[in-house]
Order: sequence, then structure tokens, then C-alpha cells
Amino acid sequence: MTTTDESDQVLQRRTNLEELRKLGVAPYPNRFDPQATIHEVVEAHGARSAEALEAGPTTTRTAGRILAIRSFGKANFLVLSDGRARIQVYVREDSLSPRDFRIYKLLDFGDWVGVEGRLFRTKTKEFTIWASQLEFLAKCLLPLPEKWHGLTDIETRYRQRYLDLVVNPDVRRVFEVRSRVMAAVREFLGARGFLEVETPMMQSIPGGALARPFVTHHNALDIPLYMRVAPELYLKRLTVGGVERVFEINRNFRNEGMSAQHNPEFTMLEFYQAYADYTDLMPFTEALLADAAQHAVGTDRVAYGGQTISLAPPFRRVSLREMAREAASARLGADVAPEDLRSRDKAAALAARLHLEVTPAMGAGRITAAIFEALCEDALVQPTFVYDFPTEVSPLSKQKPDDPDTVERFELYVAGFELANAFSELNDPAEQQRRFEAQLRQRAGGDEEAHAMDEDYIRALEFGMPPAAGEGLGIDRLVMLLTDSHSIRDVILFPLMRPKPVGSGQWAVGSGQ
Repeated sequence: MTTTDESDQVLQRRTNLEELRKLGVAPYPNRFDPQATIHEVVEAHGARSAEALEAGPTTTRTAGRILAIRSFGKANFLVLSDGRARIQVYVREDSLSPRDFRIYKLLDFGDWVGVEGRLFRTKTKEFTIWASQLEFLAKCLLPLPEKWHGLTDIETRYRQRYLDLVVNPDVRRVFEVRSRVMAAVREFLGARGFLEVETPMMQSIPGGALARPFVTHHNALDIPLYMRVAPELYLKRLTVGGVERVFEINRNFRNEGMSAQHNPEFTMLEFYQAYADYTDLMPFTEALLADAAQHAVGTDRVAYGGQTISLAPPFRRVSLREMAREAASARLGADVAPEDLRSRDKAAALAARLHLEVTPAMGAGRITAAIFEALCEDALVQPTFVYDFPTEVSPLSKQKPDDPDTVERFELYVAGFELANAFSELNDPAEQQRRFEAQLRQRAGGDEEAHAMDEDYIRALEFGMPPAAGEGLGIDRLVMLLTDSHSIRDVILFPLMRPKPVGSGQWAVGSGQ
């Protein structure tokens, strides 16, 4: 469609709007009283035969957006949608009042209307409403797109999600799955005695994850504040307070790069269980994911990227160092000894042979983690618990009693990306103080993602926190997996987008622009 064609359409639509006003029609009425949604009408009666519909005449009153207008002599048809289902409406001049038929003549593709009439099937067996009343509900002043194609239109889908929902029914189904996932998670945890809470989204000290925060300012208090990178330290404060099982489905904000798996604003489940360790959370996570999949999509076997992924327990389990060692050995065609990943010099030399960049601030643990990320993550398609991480990359995790360089932590990988992160919680205040101080040294060395010192959290631990295990699980990524979506922006209704230049035909402000 050319710009001239679109301008002509806009002019005609505005003309039709004025004609409706002259007819005495309120173009934007305050309300309409449907008996049922289009989806409910189709669900209740759409399978009935023509004879059944005629034998017991059924009338209905519903509403929706016009997705098609067709005329064949005296026979006129509308196709209405409520976003979940579509229904045809049969419009005849001799079945409507003169005013209502005049309304029909002034309708445009995309308008909202209410209709009342009896249900029947046309000669071609199409399930249809024979309209006896038509009410105008809202004018669509801009032409709707007929279809999306190409990169530019994919961008427009994200920027103008309201249009995406109109023309792409599958999009709504993605977010229906998302809603069912959230409901299933809440039901699963609630049935096991977990208390749902809300913790601050603006924090004086960003904590709970190694991430760069967004910075804002509170004018009245004249203090800097940080958007939450994770709720972890607040949830563990509640464990100190005696809340033995607690969870939050939370929005987090990280001022980092964007990718198919990363959005600056994202949703995560975090939960904590007193008296448990990380091994307890492995079967718990298996049960949670299988249950969420069954509730959201009706199966624990899902298609993703052309492969079938089973979320049925049990999942594979492998240690991080062993996986990194095996992958490095395979890549180099030479055996890598376990001790090569424990020595900083040997690990750095190994990384150099693998052509991986190493900075002076990286110890053996961080180098090992980098080797794992570079060589192993993409190959983890079926659910896999990767456990026992280097202490250096896990400042909030409890160390293994027999191995102080290793913490009791696992990450769950599915389809080549991290889905969950869990560990036995560090509850020794003196050790936590040392870990924070080590993070401060890394921050002084230029690491903007290093954890800040949180004196109040140390104070909370000094009042005594019971043994506990905690986990964060990415809701967005779980929905990606269950809907075979390959960009996180497909499962976030209004993802952050780079602003369009002013004058490009798009507004230059707003998260969706």
C-alpha cells in the first residue's frame, strides 16, 4: 500500500465517521451488553448442524472487530473476531432497521461492532449470525495491515503489539500459555506451603546477582536508587525472619546487552526453602517444570527448534568442571587434567589455546566458567543440571565442605540456554563479608557487574539464617521453550526497542517504540 493510498483510506474512514455522527450514532458509546464472547458462541454452538440450529432457533448477542467485509448483491457479510475466535455475520437490508443498515454501509475494515441475531448455517455450511440488530462501537481510523513479512514488519510487530494481536492469532496463544505458566507455578508452590510476597523494585543497594543495574534518583530523599537486578537478598531476609518457604514472581532490570535471550526487563521466579540444600531442589525443579508444561500446553514433551524436548523427570546431571574439561579435551584433541582448571596459570594457558580472552582479574574459577560457557552451553539441548560451580563466580552460594573452591550450585540448561540457577544459600555472615569484599576488589578493578557491599544483609545474617536452598527460574525463557519461540521479544508483550528517528513514521518515545 502506497502512502497516497493509505492517506485516501484515512480520509474515507474519517468521512464515514462524520456520516455516522450525522446519522445520530454515537461513534464511541460508553458500553455494550453482549450475551457471550465470540469464542463462547463458537465453542457452544459452532459444531451444531444446520438442522439443529434451525430446529431450536438460537439467538445471540456478541461483539468484535471487523476483519472482513464482503458483499454479493443483497447478501452482505462481516467477519468478526474477539481475538480468540472468528464468526461470520450475515447482513440483509430487509432484516435490519434502516438506521442499522446505514451503519453497515459506513463500516470499515477494523471497526468494532455489536451484533444481535439468530445462528444458522449458510448454503456453504458456514456457521453464521443472521443479524437483526447492529450497533456501532468504535471506528478504526487507520488502515490495518493485511499481513506481516520481512524484518521491518517483525520490528513493527514488537513496536505495535496491538496490531500484531489483531492480525496474528498465534501471538495471543503465546501469551495465553504465559498466563497459564504463571498460574501453574503459583498453584504448585502454594500447594507446597510457599508464601508469595513482593519485595522492593527500587533498592538503595542493588544485589542478588552479578549484573549492572539501572540507576535512578529519588528527589524527595535526594538519594540514588537502583532498579532491582534480583530479589534474592530481600527474600533471604524473610527466611531470617522465619518465613521458611517463600517465593516471588518478579520483574528484574539489568542494564546489559540485548539478545534473543536477553531483555533489559524480564520476569523471574525466585523461591527459597529452609532446611534444604541444592540437591533437594533438583527433583523439586523437575516436578515444577513438568507440572507447568502439562498445565500450560498439555504435555511434558515440547517441540523446540525442530527437536523434541522432554521435561519428564529425571534430568541429566553433570559437574561444570568435568564438562568444561571434557569439552576442552575434545576441542584440543589432547587430554586436559582436572588440576588444569584449578590453577590460575594453567587455566589461563588452556584458555589461550582455546582462543578465549582472559583478563588479569579472572582467577581459575572464572576462566573455567568461561570455558564452559564457550564450549558447552549450546550442546545442552535436553534438560541438564550442571552443578558444582567455582566459588569465584558464586558470591552468595555455600561452599562444599570438602572443597572450598567449589560451591553447592547448579544451573539448569534446556535447548542450549540457561533456564534456572540454584544453590545452597551462604548463611555464614563472616564468610559472606569476605565474599562481598572480594567482589569490591573486582569492582575496583573495573568489573561493573561485581556485587556491591550490603551491610544490612550481613547484619540480617548475624541474627541467624537457617540452612536453606534457593532458586531463580526464568519465566520468559520457560515460555519461549513451551511455545517454540526463538526470541525473548516474542514472549514479552511490549519489549524494549531502539527508538525510531523522529520523522520515520513512528513515535520516538515509549518502551514499545
